[in-house]
Amino acid sequence: MNTAYTTAVDWLFGTQQRGVKLGLDNVRRLLSALGEPQKALRFIHVAGTNGKGSVCAMLDSICRAAGVKTGLFTSPHLVRFNERIQVNGIPIDDEAVVRGIHHIQSLITEERHPTFFEITTALAFDHFRRHRVDLVVLETGLGGRLDATNVVDPLVSVLTSIDLDHQKWLGHTLPEIAAEKGGIIKPGVPIVSGPQFAEVRTVLEQIATERSASLSYAESPVQDLFIGLAGSYQRANAAIAVQALRKAGIKPNPETLKQGLANVRWPGRFQRVGERIVLDGAHNPAASKCLVETWAECVGHQRATIIFGALRDKDLEGMVSTLSRIATRFLIVPMRSQRGASPVEIQSVMPNHLPIAQCNSPRQALDLANHFDDPILVTGSLFLVGEFLAILQPDQGALQVSNQ
Repeated sequence: MNTAYTTAVDWLFGTQQRGVKLGLDNVRRLLSALGEPQKALRFIHVAGTNGKGSVCAMLDSICRAAGVKTGLFTSPHLVRFNERIQVNGIPIDDEAVVRGIHHIQSLITEERHPTFFEITTALAFDHFRRHRVDLVVLETGLGGRLDATNVVDPLVSVLTSIDLDHQKWLGHTLPEIAAEKGGIIKPGVPIVSGPQFAEVRTVLEQIATERSASLSYAESPVQDLFIGLAGSYQRANAAIAVQALRKAGIKPNPETLKQGLANVRWPGRFQRVGERIVLDGAHNPAASKCLVETWAECVGHQRATIIFGALRDKDLEGMVSTLSRIATRFLIVPMRSQRGASPVEIQSVMPNHLPIAQCNSPRQALDLANHFDDPILVTGSLFLVGEFLAILQPDQGALQVSNQ
């Protein structure tokens, strides 16, 4: 056990007690103290409700296949913090995390203390500058307009599917959420969007017009190429990634595109572990709908024992209602998160026609699920998927719990 690493990451996780504070002043101040690492980098900036992680993974994989040295910044991590910051597919090492956090600690003043995500963003930018990456694929954390990542001037801004989620912070209607996500649009910088609801398109097109930014939609799914991620909806995500690269001036040849899409990996998204278990971090009704469709495509008519846990601020009823279409039973688990919904809260929205059991832990749920013959589906939250990965693939290291 690396004591210096554990101490540094524990301190970083401790800053989550300060909560989510949307705004750019703190992160700009911190980046200034670091010597503006973001100004030495080129970015593709990705926001959206669903699919942005998959699009980021595809962008990264295609670029690496083309010989482009990439930085990849995503959130949340599943098992270890280091997953969030990668260079050419390799997570940041423990020593670099310690060195980076110590440097940032020396620059922080208590009266203007940055949040967990602001510190993580600054750590990533500094790491990418040190490694002189050619291109950073940058995923927003929450929203877009006031997200800590929104301090960059990208080659292209990317917007994946926008739907209802994080209403506490982003607004309760689609136009309100679209305005926050569309906040990553920069003057004169091209935008690539996936298919959107009409009311979302109206907002995005208005912002694009105001900022003299060309907006194009990737509405024809990629066909005739194998994609390393399950689900036909990933073909729509691939179309977004390909069009974004072209708008960024990166034009992969057909063989590079074929190799990049075939080799893309994105853990926790319809991830099979062994013969019976599927892990999927779908955490809102729209993502649950894609999961149910992918289940039908990949598994067929066989129904699942669903192990379910979710965050309290999510649309629990909407997710459960959708997942009920493929469930033989639900096993409800608590999560190691301050925002986690209790099993009692989840059971209150469960359907009456299916067997339901409350479990004390993921391990107990897994033991119970193994008593049945059905395939097992773990879903409801990426945080929950991370907990199960730590059990199922313990060689990845000890679980590091995050709320962001």
